[in-house]
Amino acid sequence: MHDIIREAADNPEAAWEIMKMDKDVTAVVDAISELSREDKIKLGATFKRFPLGCDLTEIIVGTCASDLEKMDLIGNCILSDTIGATIHVCAYAFADIAENYGMRPVELMREVRETTEVPLDLDHFGRYGPMRFPRSITGCGGQCYLEGPPFEGCPRERIHSRLLEKEKEGLPDRDEWVELASSVAINLTPVQGAETHAAPLDEAREVFELARKHGKGVEAIMFVGDGYDDLISGFEAGLDMGVDVFVLEGGPFNLASDRLDAFAGAVAAARILTPGRIVATNGAYEDECRIGLRAGLNAIITGFPKNHHGYMCGYSPGTARRGKFGLPRVMKIMREEVEAALTPVPIQKPQLEALAAAVKVSGRENVYPETIGHTYVGDAHWACLPSTPLYERVNIKRDVDTLAEMTRNGDIHGTVAIFGARFVSWVIAKKLDGMVDEFVLVDSDPWVEWVSVDNLRSEIKTEVRSGGSSDADAYRDSDSAIVSTTIPEIAAKISGKFRDAVTLV
Repeated sequence: MHDIIREAADNPEAAWEIMKMDKDVTAVVDAISELSREDKIKLGATFKRFPLGCDLTEIIVGTCASDLEKMDLIGNCILSDTIGATIHVCAYAFADIAENYGMRPVELMREVRETTEVPLDLDHFGRYGPMRFPRSITGCGGQCYLEGPPFEGCPRERIHSRLLEKEKEGLPDRDEWVELASSVAINLTPVQGAETHAAPLDEAREVFELARKHGKGVEAIMFVGDGYDDLISGFEAGLDMGVDVFVLEGGPFNLASDRLDAFAGAVAAARILTPGRIVATNGAYEDECRIGLRAGLNAIITGFPKNHHGYMCGYSPGTARRGKFGLPRVMKIMREEVEAALTPVPIQKPQLEALAAAVKVSGRENVYPETIGHTYVGDAHWACLPSTPLYERVNIKRDVDTLAEMTRNGDIHGTVAIFGARFVSWVIAKKLDGMVDEFVLVDSDPWVEWVSVDNLRSEIKTEVRSGGSSDADAYRDSDSAIVSTTIPEIAAKISGKFRDAVTLV
């Protein structure tokens, strides 16, 4: 494992071979710990490429705090929805605000769901429903982030201050919270020695099972800790449970002797290990955010003023305190550290719409956590987006079942060129396997084209070959053509050149 991980820092084909292997957590963390900082960054960035990992960079926004007015909370949610940012629901704050206005807590969650269409990411949720805390916790000014490491236990005894009797009152509404959410976060930090910070692991398991019962994605929050043993214990706990996404917390919870090396290494290891191919941070100082983004970080959880995520990412010891508005600062950091490619940085609502359309075209039953060949079809987005109004709103022209019917009718036949060699092309090829003579996959990115051909050859019987990144050559050599992209402007551009090509959107 050490040799191939070292090679993968410079060679995506070696990274693709790692994808095909069973991976031992200790071996991965150990091998990465021996790399230079530069190679950790290169390795993580390599594993952010399709299909090794999700190649999007996005913001998730905490919109709430216990002492916000309801109008301000709803307005924050509308703004987040407008820019296409997932809303991070701090359940205890939603509950506090709702009760301040004479509402049952779940009624406010309902109202936010009815007002917005982006994913809702549910956090601070326990076995009875929303966790509940006294004012000393909900109004904390961010003492640990302000002071910086080392973290030696919450001075306010955060998790031991929970108002459990109050939490139990919400039990009848517990399942509805999860039904309304798109994903649910659990906390693994107790296995890393942070018993005062988060609920015991058995409660996390209960919340995990509840999320799975309702078909929701699960994120696992863990500390960078010492950058080695703590990472191993966190990753192993999450993988044993079966989570989809790892959320890495640095800041005062990064206790390594070289904080930036440790953060880059944690991101790179998560990039290799996380099943859902998305790696996020919910708390990282500015320098950690920057090196994490270079090493392949997908998402940063930030927030509006008063929300604790407002100061937990993008600031530094001495400046990270309650009241900060993290969202614009994190957006600027992202723009400075990540080069925009096919999608803007951070992604916006049109990209969520294209992803939702890709899931509709492919069929929910065919995408993550389902696999084709050596890896998953899509990533954790593909599991979460169907639980949104945005998914319901997005329209498509055809799905893979329609393509199969067209093939049976002879409208698609012979050698079939598929323009765009990402996940949707995989589903199309598998769906039409044995019904046509040959597939020619073509993509403007030679790596995408090569890896998709290699992956499909391991899965289907129909011959698959590369189109040499030439749309014109692939079209000339085919009897039928399908445009697999769900990005409308790209689909229109290709179909404008090849007017009889079948489009999906």
